[in-house]
Parts: sequence; structure tokens; C-alpha cells
Amino acid sequence: MPRFINPFSDWGFKKIFGQEINKDLLIKFLNDLLDGEHHITDLVFKDKEQLPELVEMRGIIYDIYCTTDKGEHIIVEMQNRYQPFFTDRTIYYASRDIVNQGVKGTVGDTNVKWNYCLAPVYTVCLLNYDMKDGTPTKFRTDIALMDMKDNTVFSDRLRFIYLMLPLFAKNEEDECENDFERWIYILKNMSTFERMPFQARNAVFKKLSEITDIAALSKDEREKYDESLKVMRDYHATLEGAALLGRREGLEEGRAEGREKGLAEGREKGLAEGRAEGRAEGRAEGRAETAKMMLEDGEPISKIMRYTGLAEEEIEKLR
Repeated sequence: MPRFINPFSDWGFKKIFGQEINKDLLIKFLNDLLDGEHHITDLVFKDKEQLPELVEMRGIIYDIYCTTDKGEHIIVEMQNRYQPFFTDRTIYYASRDIVNQGVKGTVGDTNVKWNYCLAPVYTVCLLNYDMKDGTPTKFRTDIALMDMKDNTVFSDRLRFIYLMLPLFAKNEEDECENDFERWIYILKNMSTFERMPFQARNAVFKKLSEITDIAALSKDEREKYDESLKVMRDYHATLEGAALLGRREGLEEGRAEGREKGLAEGREKGLAEGRAEGRAEGRAEGRAETAKMMLEDGEPISKIMRYTGLAEEEIEKLR
């Protein structure tokens, strides 16, 4: 029986980093992440749902959205499974936040004055998988607007930090050299701990232990956590089952094609193509099945989009 909540459940992640009463945890995490670059003394949580300017435009829902005491905008996203075009989605979200800083007014209105001074927008993504869509496969990837010739920062108004937790290579407590590495070690392994490490080093980890202890949750919190955990597990199980079925079908089709050709080269090609096609079909079927279950459970469209990666139009067709 796990002692601490799973930080990669939707409810668990927001319990740790998305509550006003616990905002010191988010401030500490961000300061450790940006050590030597920025220091945040306070932040304000903003409405996670950013409504569109026009009815026909799609709104945006972030996991966590806040502004710092220095005016920076920070978006924090948690993603459990691979999603096509995820990096494009983060660029889109950050760009919308840039655009929304503009001062609105009518053409010719001399009272509308704005000099295009923008607040920096930071996007921090914690990924519980290894991205394989062209992004460098390393634990931490920092993206900024750079001069391509001399690699100097051209503008600090857009910044993206991707943390791929499976690629964090430190698997023992004593390997962690600073508090940022301790954060990552804890988040990656929290649901397996019998005790929270590093409490003697920093009071923030003691508080983390207290608020994530499953036994200390109220009845209402436990119900919300269990439901969030169920959604996460159902989604994972559906994807795994669909992928397994797709691999089996792909393997069988590949073997059949290989036998028909009667050549080793043809057989190998058939296996490879069959597996690839089967995996792709399996993932698509898995996302659709997960969306159907979430629709039946009354989950909002925005949440289904975040868990499955499907577009709103695709989800509506499943009703």
C-alpha cells in the first residue's frame, strides 16, 4: 500500500503545486529549477482557463498558471504519456499568453497607448516519458530565442524547459547534489516511498511529506484522489492493451506477408511494417476508447483532450 500520493495523477500534481496554501512548494521548486537565473519571492495563481477572444476560437486550460512578483508569467504542465505535436502545443499556449498581454482598443482610439513591452512567459513541462519526436533525448532541455550564429539570447520573452523524468539518471538519495535534483528524485519515486527523503535538509520536503501522506487526506480529498488515479490507470491500461493487440496483429500480418513472398528480406520488411502499423492503429484505438470512457463518466471535453491528445472535433464524434 503506497504511503504517498502519486504526483502524476491530475489531482496529486495540483495538490502539490497548484494550491494557494502550498504555493511555497511551487516557489521553491521554480527557484531550484532556475537557480542562478531568477529568484521568485512570491507568486499569484491565475485562472487556469484562458477564455478565447472570439466564440469560435478554442480556449486554453493549463495545469498551473501563475505570475511572479517580478511580473513573469509561468505555465507548468504535467504530461504522463506521449502526445503528438506536444512541443507545438506548448509553443501555441505560450504564444497565446504573449498575445493576451496586448492592450485592446479600437482603431483610431488615441487613449489606447501601449509600447509592446512584454512580460516573459516561462513554460515548464514535466514529462513522465521520453519524447521521441525529434526533441533531444536528455533529461533537461532548455529552449530560448537565440542568435543562431553565436548562441546568445536574442530575447528572454519566451522560455521553455522540458524535464523528461525517465532520463533522470540518479537513482539513489546520496547521488543528488542539490535541491533541484532532490525534487526530481522525489517526484519520480514518490509513490514508492515508505518515508520522504531529505526532510532534515530542507523544511520544504517535510511539508511535502505532510501534505502528500495518503493517511492524512480528508474523505473528500481521498475520493478525488482515487478518482484521478482511476482515470490515469484506465487510460494507461487502455493504451497498453491496444498497443499489445496492435503488435500481435501487426506481427501476424507481417509473418503472413513474409511467407507469401518467400524471401527473408520480404519477411523482415513485412514484420517491421506490420508492427509499425499495428502500434499506430493500437494507439489510435486506445485514445478513442479512453475518450469514450471519460465521456461516459461525464468528464469535461478539455480534460479528455489533455489526457488523450484528441482534438475536440474527434471527441465529439465519439458521443
